[in-house]
Amino acid sequence: MKIRVKFSKTGAMKFIGHLDIMRYFQKALRRADIDVAFTGGYSPHMILSFAAPIGVGVESLGEYFDLELKTWDSSKEMMRRLNSTMVEGVEILSIIQIPDGKASKAMSLVAAADYQVSFREGYVPCENWQEKFEEFMDRPMITVLKKTKKTEQEMNIRPLIHQYHIDADRIFMQVSTGSAMNLKPDLVMEAFYEYLDAQWNPLSVMVTRLEVYAETENGFVSLESLGDIIE
Repeated sequence: MKIRVKFSKTGAMKFIGHLDIMRYFQKALRRADIDVAFTGGYSPHMILSFAAPIGVGVESLGEYFDLELKTWDSSKEMMRRLNSTMVEGVEILSIIQIPDGKASKAMSLVAAADYQVSFREGYVPCENWQEKFEEFMDRPMITVLKKTKKTEQEMNIRPLIHQYHIDADRIFMQVSTGSAMNLKPDLVMEAFYEYLDAQWNPLSVMVTRLEVYAETENGFVSLESLGDIIE
């Protein structure tokens, strides 16, 4: 059986990198006595893959990994056993059964994600930032210099921001995420500070990922909704 596990990563655990999170879950699955399937060959490893892992320093309420099992219990029982092994800051939120096959792999399905952005105390760029952010987002083009390990190129990120709204002192945005098009909310905020001619500091904002989505004929749907609870 193939399952999808949704978990949160908050507090001090947001500073743990992806490779360490992978190792952490490999040990946690063993401690919880989850009967995980392994690859064959001379160096077998768990059949485990993460969907668009979050960067270091970013909290998340919607992280996912897919896992293959040899035998299984109900979603409720496996969640109970796994949560009994979790450290503070990591919680299993759901476990669902998903269809077999490459087309269902979480890593390749990811198309968008929801984020919440708030300003750290003392880093609010201006008093009327809400009004200025609306003006900023009303522009048809938001050009930034996007850097990768090998290249730098100018690109218009406005089409990659699917939705946004302001709620008091927080900004909610849904942006393209995944291997094809990937936009980090920090880059949006850096462009906003530049628009204001304000000094940008990566520590100016706190970012929390809320959910991860796949794209279907009916629009974006959460990865959690693409399977069934195991009774």
